[in-house]
Amino acid sequence: MKLLLVGATGLVGREVLRLALSDARVSQIVAPVRNPLPAHPKLDAPLVDFDRLPPGAPWWQMDAVICTLGTTMKVAGTRQAFRRVDHDYPLAVARLALAAGTRAYALNSAAGANPGSRIFYNRVKGELERDLEQLGFMSLTCVRPGLIGGERAVARTGEGAALRLLRVLGPVLPRRWRINPAPHIAGALLEAALAAAPGVHVVGSEQLA
Repeated sequence: MKLLLVGATGLVGREVLRLALSDARVSQIVAPVRNPLPAHPKLDAPLVDFDRLPPGAPWWQMDAVICTLGTTMKVAGTRQAFRRVDHDYPLAVARLALAAGTRAYALNSAAGANPGSRIFYNRVKGELERDLEQLGFMSLTCVRPGLIGGERAVARTGEGAALRLLRVLGPVLPRRWRINPAPHIAGALLEAALAAAPGVHVVGSEQLA
C-alpha cells in the first residue's frame, strides 16, 4: 500500500513513520513536511507550506492518509492559530486526498473529542472528526489517545508531572486513564490505514494502554 503521512516529525508521527518504513505491506510513504527528513528508499518527503498545499501534486492519490498533525496553545499562541493547525490543515489534506481518489483516513484525535465540548481543545478535535465524517471517506478511523507517553522534541508544561504520576498509578487505574505510549497509538493508526475497514471507527484510549 501507499500511505500519505502528515505530521511525520511529531511524537506519534515519528513512530508511525518508523513502523511504516519497516512494514513490508507498505510500498511507499509520502510525508509532506516543513523541514527535511532523513532519506529512505520508501520515503518521499516533499517540503510544503501547509497554508498553500499544492492541489495538483501526484502524491495526493494514495491508498490511505494517516494524520498526526497537532500543536499546543503555548506553541500556537492564539486559539485561531491552534485551530488552523489542529483542524484546518488536517481537513485541507483530507479534501485534497479524497478528491484524488484516496479512500481511507486515519486520524490521531484525542480522548474527549466532542464538537459540543466547553473545553476548546476537545471541541476543536470533535469538530475535525465531525467534518471529516461529512466528507464521506470509504474508511475513517479516529484514534483517541489520552496522555501520550514518549519523548517529545519540545516538552509540554505540566505533562511531565502528569506522566510521572500516571506511571506510578498505572497498575491500579482503569485502562482508559492509563498512559498511552506513542508506539501503541502509531500502531493503531497504521493498522487502521492498512485495513481500511469500511465505515467510521473510533479507537478509544483504553485500547491504547
